[in-house]
Amino acid sequence: MFKFLALASAIALAFQCAVAHAADTAPTPPAPSASNAGVTQLAPVEVKAQRDRLDAARSSLSPETGSTVYRFDKTDIGNLPLGDATPLNQVLLRAPGVVGDSYGQLHVRGDHANLQYRINGVVIPEAISGFGQALDTRFADQVNVLTGALPAQYGYRTAGVVDITTKGADLDNAGSVDFSIGSRGHREASLNIGGTRGNLQYFLTGSLLRNDIGVENPTPDKNALHDNTRQGKGFAYLSYLLGSDSRLSLMLGKSTSRFQIPDVSGESPSFTLAGAAPLASDSLDANQRERNSFQVLTFQSSAAPGTDYQVSVFRRVTDLRYQPDPVGDLTYNGVAADVFRSNTAVGVQADMSTKLGAQHTLRAGLFAQRERGSVDNNSLVFPADANGNQTSDTPLQITDNASVGGHLFGVYVQDEWQPTKELTVNYGLRYDKVNTVASESQWSPRIGLVYQLGDATRVHAGYARYFTPPPTEKIDTTSVQKFLGTTNALPSDANTAVQSERSHYFDLGVSHQLTAALTFGADAYFRQVSHLQDEGQFGNALIYSAFNFERGRIYGLELSASYKDPKSPRLSAYANLGFTSARGKGIETGQFNFDDTELAYIQNHWVHLDHEQTVVASAGASYRLAGGTTLGGDVLYGSGLRKGFANTEHLPGFTQVNASAMHSFALGGFGKLDARLSVINLFDRSYQLRDGSGIGVGAPQYAPRRAVYLALSKPFTF
Repeated sequence: MFKFLALASAIALAFQCAVAHAADTAPTPPAPSASNAGVTQLAPVEVKAQRDRLDAARSSLSPETGSTVYRFDKTDIGNLPLGDATPLNQVLLRAPGVVGDSYGQLHVRGDHANLQYRINGVVIPEAISGFGQALDTRFADQVNVLTGALPAQYGYRTAGVVDITTKGADLDNAGSVDFSIGSRGHREASLNIGGTRGNLQYFLTGSLLRNDIGVENPTPDKNALHDNTRQGKGFAYLSYLLGSDSRLSLMLGKSTSRFQIPDVSGESPSFTLAGAAPLASDSLDANQRERNSFQVLTFQSSAAPGTDYQVSVFRRVTDLRYQPDPVGDLTYNGVAADVFRSNTAVGVQADMSTKLGAQHTLRAGLFAQRERGSVDNNSLVFPADANGNQTSDTPLQITDNASVGGHLFGVYVQDEWQPTKELTVNYGLRYDKVNTVASESQWSPRIGLVYQLGDATRVHAGYARYFTPPPTEKIDTTSVQKFLGTTNALPSDANTAVQSERSHYFDLGVSHQLTAALTFGADAYFRQVSHLQDEGQFGNALIYSAFNFERGRIYGLELSASYKDPKSPRLSAYANLGFTSARGKGIETGQFNFDDTELAYIQNHWVHLDHEQTVVASAGASYRLAGGTTLGGDVLYGSGLRKGFANTEHLPGFTQVNASAMHSFALGGFGKLDARLSVINLFDRSYQLRDGSGIGVGAPQYAPRRAVYLALSKPFTF
């Protein structure tokens, strides 16, 4: 099967070229005549109706019953201070219960990462995490964030499902060219085009970015030292109708990012290197490169009235390389590690839905993935005594390469039952099996219900048994023995066989529509966990590795409100407030990343997880003035992430305010020009995201200071 998947990737690329050629050369349909009177021409309205029906069928394959759903449509995204240039992680920060961290990380409901990304219902395998965002907001028509007790269809990464619907529907052969400039050398350009031609529907976008704040500043200064980044992203979606009830689609995505590792002035070297003069700490030159790409080929069709299915084959390649400053990393850190991590995944996903009478909808599907990850670690270190003191100024070279293969397989079946008009129940069962550093499996029952209390109030509740395999690309393969007696010796022995996390998840929520425009929501959750997975930055390279707590206990409450008047869309507003407690006890894998004192404390105490933020809040509003100018702004608040010995302390809280103004200018025969002025961190607040202490935290990081951006967008048609 997996040989077929590799072949499918090649077919997908060929399909891209063929469809692009067809779009360029497709002739205008001829008018009916005596010679072609028997030929049926698909009218534009008929083609649109077929696409609408297929879009609805695709949505029906992915139920949401029992889960909590927060939606961002293209208007919501456009109202953000940076509009659709907002990085995807920053969009998600405006959802309830989402906590932002350094390096662009997100934590949902007390989980470290554990996010699943889907595009048009297809799972996109996760990339090796670094500083950059592999996915771009520009191609999103709508972003739904699902949390809580998810239906049986959703497995593996279950803290949250980010379900993205791409642009492309109803586009009228149009596009835009966008440019933006801003603080700290920000320069960005992007091109978006999309539309339809006969049975072909397409959307393509690409962007190039450079600035001087690629990684969080390790100091509170306004400008970081040695912090340039250059990033390029591209995405293509092509869909072709095959008859009246089938279509073939192709998605292609690619991103390449380069980052300088920031320096700090005034530091003193801790080690000496033979034949090398000490380097100033503000002149070091370490760098990191990240590359990600994916291809997805999907066939969607209807087997019979009321029965729809979708089959996708996919491939994803991701790699990350940390390149040290050979002299600087050795003399300041005692190790200069040139680290290259890569991972390739291929797989297939199939989902099916069929109506069984008026009350039941049966759904079933499978997911299979094979991946291979590798680590090339070439390190220069100094010999050291038992206390870690350097005993020679001549470095040793240690090669610590490894590879890990993995197989993932899951099947599910579920029934959405509507016994009454007010009540919907979705119950199901899934089976998952994983084989990486360990072979594990689990049967996972799920049940969720939604009850409509009158016209204005809806209650949902659910229970889910979750099985979360360790991310193959983050399994630490470090050889402890190789580094004994060096300045890179690890503090304790190791168990590198990271285990799958298993949890019981309970969720209860209610939403109430007070008026046609104003809606309130509340949601409570509790999760009891065995083998709780966490991640940390251990070692010199800014790469994350997975490990397990023996037990975990996570619970919280989310409150939300939104205002959208369908009769007068001038004003829109939202507010979210979340409370979270996330704790773990006992370290059962990755012990070599901790010293003995901390290990002993965690073994006997429930400790806060490093990414726990007790209180998080977001709020925003947008208002369109009579003259066409739109004013907007939002505010983000966090009570501070954890720090200190065994995460026993937390950083101070912070508040960040952002604002924007947008206006469209009429340019006569040249159409219109859209302009946006944005200010991020309006009051120039300086606050720490991390202070370098805590479990798995490598270095201090400060949030960016005030930044001003001017963006221009020129729409066009063709």
